[in-house]
Amino acid sequence: MSYCVHCGVELDATATFCPLCHTPVADPNQPPDLRAPKPFPTQRGEVAPVSKQELALLVTAMLACVALCCGLLNVFLKPERGWSLYVIGAAAMLWLWLVPPLLARGMHLLLRLLVDVAAVALYVYLISMDLNGKAWFWGLAAPIIFWGGAILLLLGLVLRVYRRSVITSLTILIGSLGVFLFGVEYLIDLWLCGRWDPSWSLVVLTICVGLVIPLIIVRRIPSLREEARRRFHI
Repeated sequence: MSYCVHCGVELDATATFCPLCHTPVADPNQPPDLRAPKPFPTQRGEVAPVSKQELALLVTAMLACVALCCGLLNVFLKPERGWSLYVIGAAAMLWLWLVPPLLARGMHLLLRLLVDVAAVALYVYLISMDLNGKAWFWGLAAPIIFWGGAILLLLGLVLRVYRRSVITSLTILIGSLGVFLFGVEYLIDLWLCGRWDPSWSLVVLTICVGLVIPLIIVRRIPSLREEARRRFHI
């Protein structure tokens, strides 16, 4: 049994160099056995790419099996409640999130966002069916989901089209969050009270504006921008 003279790692009988530090093995009392198979590969091989179609089929089969098994179990376990709709909806949402992007190469941002929003809407709709709440789905949940999708679409287009730095991206993200929550309270007030009575969303929007203003100033003044990059590595 030999050991590396540099790092002390135990060497296999077939080793001509240390696998850890690559120091050549020079042991006149125990020359390397060049005929025995190596304990590890000595040449870099190419890993075959994973087939996206096979991966999509595997994901589809897994999610379909989960949804089917829970649906059948619901028939015998508490059949008066449609609890399996939660699992089926989650499986459908995950399928829409994972499988179409695998099969469609270079899916457009708008199309992918529509698929993602439709997946969330479908899941919440199935929940509303179990809770007998189709009214709140169409009156409140669906508008909030589509409002969030519109904000994400605008955010994605802005971040993709315009050249941006980390400061610019952070400014856009904070501003989008404030606008989204402002719209959420507006939709909730219309659903519950029939009129708009802004309160907490104004606080959140004011905080977001207070965070955005210094970022805009830093972005506009080159000396401050370079100082921020140096201190925070951005």
